[in-house]
Amino acid sequence: MEWYTFGQMLMQIRLGQKAVTPDGRTVIRTSGGLVWQEGRLAGAVVEIRDYLFSDIWTIIQHEESLREAGDREAHERREREMLVNQYEEARQMFLERRKDPAEEAGR
Repeated sequence: MEWYTFGQMLMQIRLGQKAVTPDGRTVIRTSGGLVWQEGRLAGAVVEIRDYLFSDIWTIIQHEESLREAGDREAHERREREMLVNQYEEARQMFLERRKDPAEEAGR
């Protein structure tokens, strides 16, 4: 069993998987975001609050996770495409800003 900080857990959890704290608080990653699984906040989207950063989490496989595995690949592919597009746009903006001062200096 591996333990993660909140930030590490966010990087590792996959669509349909659950993450659990030692005291039993449980979240599930859905296509709509990270959602509380149990308790008074069950069904609510997780709000990133300060107390979450001092928790440790473990990620578990469960029956629902296996059912969503088919959608997982397509979802993760779209996620990667969006990240690549954002990176390329930021890179292009950086290169354009870097080029402008050099052109003006040559005038």
